[in-house]
Amino acid sequence: MNRIQKFFTQIKGLLVHRFFQVLLFIILGLFAYGLMFSNVKPERVQVELFKPAEQTIRSTKTVEDTYKTEQEKEEISKQVADVYSLKKEYAKNKVDLISSIFDSAIEVNKETDPDEEHKEGDKKEPIKTDAQKVSILKEKLTDEVNKNIEESVFLALVQADEDELKIAKDSTITAVNNVMSSRIAASDVENAKKKVVEELDYMSIGGDMKKASTSLARTAIIQNVFFDKDKTEEQRRKAVESVEPIRILQGQIIVEENQLVDRDVYRQLELAGFLNTESTIYPYIGLLLFIFLTFAAFYYYFYYSISKKDNKYNQLLIFSLVFILSMATMKTISILADLKNSNLEYIFPGAMAAMLIKILLNDKLAVAMIILLGSYGTIIFNGDTPGNLDFSMGLYIIFGGLTAIIILSRPNFKSKVLVAGLLLSLINMAFVFSLIFIMDSHYTRMEYLYYAAAAIGSGVGSAVLTMGLLPFFEAGFGILSSIKLIELANPNHPLLRRILIEAPGTYHHSVMVANLAESACEAIGSNGLLARVGSYYHDIGKTKRPHFFIENQMNEENPHDRLQPETSRDIIIAHAVDGGEMLRSHKFPKEIVDIAEQHHGTTLLKFFYHKAKKQDESTLESAYRYPGPRAIMKEVAVIGIADSVEAAVRSMKHPTPEKIEELVSFIIQDRISDGQFDECDITMRELSIVKHSLCESLNGIFHSRIEYPEPDKLGQKVKE
Repeated sequence: MNRIQKFFTQIKGLLVHRFFQVLLFIILGLFAYGLMFSNVKPERVQVELFKPAEQTIRSTKTVEDTYKTEQEKEEISKQVADVYSLKKEYAKNKVDLISSIFDSAIEVNKETDPDEEHKEGDKKEPIKTDAQKVSILKEKLTDEVNKNIEESVFLALVQADEDELKIAKDSTITAVNNVMSSRIAASDVENAKKKVVEELDYMSIGGDMKKASTSLARTAIIQNVFFDKDKTEEQRRKAVESVEPIRILQGQIIVEENQLVDRDVYRQLELAGFLNTESTIYPYIGLLLFIFLTFAAFYYYFYYSISKKDNKYNQLLIFSLVFILSMATMKTISILADLKNSNLEYIFPGAMAAMLIKILLNDKLAVAMIILLGSYGTIIFNGDTPGNLDFSMGLYIIFGGLTAIIILSRPNFKSKVLVAGLLLSLINMAFVFSLIFIMDSHYTRMEYLYYAAAAIGSGVGSAVLTMGLLPFFEAGFGILSSIKLIELANPNHPLLRRILIEAPGTYHHSVMVANLAESACEAIGSNGLLARVGSYYHDIGKTKRPHFFIENQMNEENPHDRLQPETSRDIIIAHAVDGGEMLRSHKFPKEIVDIAEQHHGTTLLKFFYHKAKKQDESTLESAYRYPGPRAIMKEVAVIGIADSVEAAVRSMKHPTPEKIEELVSFIIQDRISDGQFDECDITMRELSIVKHSLCESLNGIFHSRIEYPEPDKLGQKVKE
């Protein structure tokens, strides 16, 4: 492990230079490109016309079948019936014509009536013969109209009186208008004429006038519906436009194995590009562009969003290793699935990457990682069908990874990765079935069991791999994960048991400091778990000389009363140095070691300093200060405050909320003025929050209690 850690340290040293950062991303991109190259490489097949296909061929892309689309359009166009338009003006024209004929007849009768008085100066004799009247009537009409009217009709019109003509006019116009208002095709003209005759059968006038009206009405009935070329073409155009293009869909089977390749199949294979001998570079360019875009986004994040350099290089290396491991696993499972012709891809432990990044780094990178793997998974798990993207598999990977991140975000699951994996298995299984049901796929019972087993294997496999790889990453990169912290917080840990047995007072003090520090750190957004575990071990150095510390003296004589201030100083200061050495020898994480060494910073041992000052005025203050270093992490600063506050409040006889608040404020202000936070990035606002949190916790611990009466007084009250 030391060699591995040294190797990664050397790599991190190279990553200080931007050139090597870019080079690392290029290597990752080339690695991903190499794994996905075969999945986008255009496929060429050997087929011959009118011979059986050697394999089942699926379309690698969606392409329009223009030939069948045109066939469909022609068929639809033929099905559109011719459009015939009704000429409504024909009815009006015929009604006006009939009306004009009758009006002309009425005028002729008036002009030739012998009873009519001649106008003054008129010397003409009145016309009395029917022939003369007919002649006059014809003159009032056009030759075309006269040609279509029988002589008997003219004769009947000039022989009828005005009242008969008006009645006949109204009846004829009504009948003609009724019939001509309906659609009359060329084949329906005779039926329409019969209909108008039937309507005129009910006229109140009979004889020759009725026959004349019927003849005029029959003459007026003509075809009023004609073929409309423009509207017919418009309807056909709309019908053709409504035809959806017939496409050969991506993944669609064009020809089954051993199926005869006829001309239609051959044409579809040509459309899908399987018979194209010319190579295309577009799939390769597309893949390269896709990889470039994804890694450019990650480069931007690592270069601009992470401020701490050492943390940046750690994150970059861990991210790269997890990515390489996940992609290699993904490709291996994809190859096995293709060889066995099964849906083995659902066993891919995609959540492993999300779990590792979540535990080792942070939620943001975990989400980004699982989205990256999901998008690449759509290509790798495409069944070696170039151009095909398996979106259902991409969704499965992303959903499983996000679910794992959510499960591990719950405090109860931080140290229970296997339990989280079991829960993830059930959710994976439900998600797989949801995909199957949405796609309306039909499988046998054994196939359903296979999918369920694959989903369970994915969840459990992710958890097992996560637990197996975590120690490697923790040791190789010196990372303190939440799981490692929970392990160190176990009361059965040898060092914690040593504190409990050899220095019980220190143990109790450490637990109290842990409670105070954890709440305060969580209040300012720092690592509360690290603060708790660090507090457990911050005074481990006291186990070397437990009885020289007041919390372990148990009403015994204080040995410092018999020692010189210099000796007492050395013993007290040594516990921070000894604690760091002990933790380092037990291979504790650097953060815990720093807490033990830095929680006192360079504060002054005031009691022994003033005691020495009384003995020797020349005593230097610097000689009675802890060697430090001062707090660098916020967690160390908070633990240092909580350590002093807990000891000070415990020594108070009657702590009240006001006294506690005053004491906490004094200790924080004293540390600020002493420069103990000069190397820490904790802010004044955060210190105010820490103060508020400590006061709340201390008030809950040292609240006032009911004073019960003494046993004798209590017995007396009972008797009374």
